Amino acid sequence: QTKMALTLFILIGALAVTIAVYWKKIKEQFRKRQLINKLPTIMETAYPLVGHSYLFPKSAEELFVFITGRLNWVMTEAVEKIAVLWLGPIPLIGVVHPEAAEVILRSSKHIEKSFVYTFVHPWLGTGLLTSGGEKWKQRRRLITPSFHFNILQEFLEVMNEQSKKMVDKLDASIASGSKIYVGKAITMCALDIICETAMGQTVNAQDHQDSEYVKALYRISDLVQFRQRTPALWWDAVFSRSKLGIEHDTILCTLHGFTRNVITERAQGKGKKEIENPRRLAFLDVLLNAETEDGKSLSLNDIQEEVDTFMFEGHDTTAAAMTWTVYLIGRYPDIQEKLHEEIDSVFHDDKEGVISNSQLQKLSYLERVIKESLRLYPSVPFIGRVTTEECIIADHVIPVGTQVALFIESMHRNPAVWPDAEKFDPDRFTAENCVGRHPYAYIPFSAGPRNCVGQKFAMMEEKVILAQILRRFSLVSHDKEEDLKKQADLILRSSKPLNITLTPR
Repeated sequence: QTKMALTLFILIGALAVTIAVYWKKIKEQFRKRQLINKLPTIMETAYPLVGHSYLFPKSAEELFVFITGRLNWVMTEAVEKIAVLWLGPIPLIGVVHPEAAEVILRSSKHIEKSFVYTFVHPWLGTGLLTSGGEKWKQRRRLITPSFHFNILQEFLEVMNEQSKKMVDKLDASIASGSKIYVGKAITMCALDIICETAMGQTVNAQDHQDSEYVKALYRISDLVQFRQRTPALWWDAVFSRSKLGIEHDTILCTLHGFTRNVITERAQGKGKKEIENPRRLAFLDVLLNAETEDGKSLSLNDIQEEVDTFMFEGHDTTAAAMTWTVYLIGRYPDIQEKLHEEIDSVFHDDKEGVISNSQLQKLSYLERVIKESLRLYPSVPFIGRVTTEECIIADHVIPVGTQVALFIESMHRNPAVWPDAEKFDPDRFTAENCVGRHPYAYIPFSAGPRNCVGQKFAMMEEKVILAQILRRFSLVSHDKEEDLKKQADLILRSSKPLNITLTPR
């Protein structure tokens, strides 16, 4: 009887402790839900488990129009700086104003990435794009020297070679009367550039657009993006057994196999003495010789994470930016005329020669055109973070552990921040017109501690490729801006090829 009483006492005590522990968590969750419910919302009715997703259109371009349309209503009609969007059972705070964005971006604490980035972990691991905490800080310190001015100068040689190859191919296509997809040509050129600068080896994408590696690189993006917007596939156990999951794993074998082979061969074939003064230093070489604070080298897995990350981030974003810029140049003849005048004043009659860094520095109007294009069509349309402590955003209390999405495209078109926001006007970026602008109003490369480490590389590449095109061609874009269908997942792009005509000058 005493044993029974003791057992009962233990059970009651264990139950009481369990209730106490879970009661605290229940109270925390209840308080979080109360705080979230006080926030502005993109629409009133969010149901349990499904949230707002029951209203989502199926296609990626329709989904983008739906969400940005609701956010535009929030910032113009409701005059709010944030709004809640429920992705299934998960509340996502959408940010559409620089004052609200600053709270997250300038912080050294809110640097953890949103859960949507976990879907790229099988592909990119936890490298510079997706990692957080001390790992991210260490990688940032190791990788930053890779974009030193002297190394960028060596990359300029590659950019010249590959962009020259691209414009020669475009010229040949015009002569043969072939249909030209300028965006595809730019993308393949950017892929060849990042392969050679990141790995020291090109895949010759411009000559072999149907290679297994090139096809795998584009298909994996589609699969990741489809999974991100399909809550039913968020669980690994479900996704891995689906037809798409099986395809996803097969493609990863192709991608990882290629980069791992390149890394292994370069690591074995180049001793440190051999790398000291190579003809061309690749990003991979820097990683192979990098050492952490405790004197340790990066493992092959560590290096592969960063190489795979740069293969994706280093070409898809810049290719999208250049494609949108070409489109806008073709839509505005007066701006194109100014560009041609600047190009001719720098290069004169030279349409073939190598572009030097000193010449790039003189292309100030081209740089303003690129910046304004990135305002209207930022390559990365949103950034996802998680709050690591309770904070105040736009006078609202945001609980710890809340998913936050900074909708860059909406911020860049916010009429409260940008006068005549829909107008394409490169002169927004003259020195005098930038005075007084909120420092977080324009963030195509993010901002704060987690800003894009490769933004100087990107701007250099974009100026080189666009200058090569403008030296040789005049552009006409036939798609009206109101007819465009934008697709935004990881990268903002047109859902169909843009119809652009090139004419030799």
